[in-house]
Amino acid sequence: MSTAQETVEYATEHTPRLGWAEHAPEVYKAMVRLDTAAKKGLDPKLYELVKIRASQINHCAFCLDMHTKDALAAGESVERVVQLGAWEESRHFYTEKELAAIELTEAVTVLTEGFVPDEVYEKAAKHFEEAELAQLIAAITVINAWNRFGVTTRMVPGHYRPGQYA
Repeated sequence: MSTAQETVEYATEHTPRLGWAEHAPEVYKAMVRLDTAAKKGLDPKLYELVKIRASQINHCAFCLDMHTKDALAAGESVERVVQLGAWEESRHFYTEKELAAIELTEAVTVLTEGFVPDEVYEKAAKHFEEAELAQLIAAITVINAWNRFGVTTRMVPGHYRPGQYA
């Protein structure tokens, strides 16, 4: 017989491999400065969608935890965050500008062809002024770097609070 107060036993939380920020504090501080510089002039919701999409592709659970929480705190809808993993089938949830940014994020993150396809870049260039496009490319590049730190050192998701590192 089960009771209403029955508890669920979840898998054991893993531990991080390395606290890289403590061992490389100057690199960490430089990354924070780079991140701050990269987001200037970008819509906060778009910025978080880009970070979430890159983190999905790179399987960075820590960054997914952080950026989904930050997106929701910035006013993004749960529905749009959830659908981001299947954005091609859920295009109607996003603006054409957002779709161009998401597609560019995938192209920069994956680089399977060894370059960003011209049509992807041109679509983004149609929706973003050059300065904003430069910032978008910087933001995509920075989240990919953060993802690599997070995945390599097995940073633990689930403990982040929105705005914690702001």
